[in-house]
Amino acid sequence: MDSDGHIALVCHRCGCNLQPGEGNFYVVRIEAFADPSPPNFQADGLAEMNSFQLAAAIDDLIEAMKGLSTQEMMDQVHRRLTMHLCGRCYRQWIENPAG
Repeated sequence: MDSDGHIALVCHRCGCNLQPGEGNFYVVRIEAFADPSPPNFQADGLAEMNSFQLAAAIDDLIEAMKGLSTQEMMDQVHRRLTMHLCGRCYRQWIENPAG
């Protein structure tokens, strides 16, 4: 917090101070989620599995997930991120967001 009791904002890329109300920064919201289409059971070979094989596959999946935190599991399905960028960093980022 600053001396006026406001939460201090900084650019997520360069770290410069941002001043709310001065129009000198951007709020960028990113939402990512796993493929929402129905699973293709043919590709996984699940369609040919009997109930014992399917149960074993589910057990294997549960065992693999035991090493993951709740956050890691949720991040594999959905993630929402909010960034604050100064004008200079925003112009660079918007032209090449993946770079």
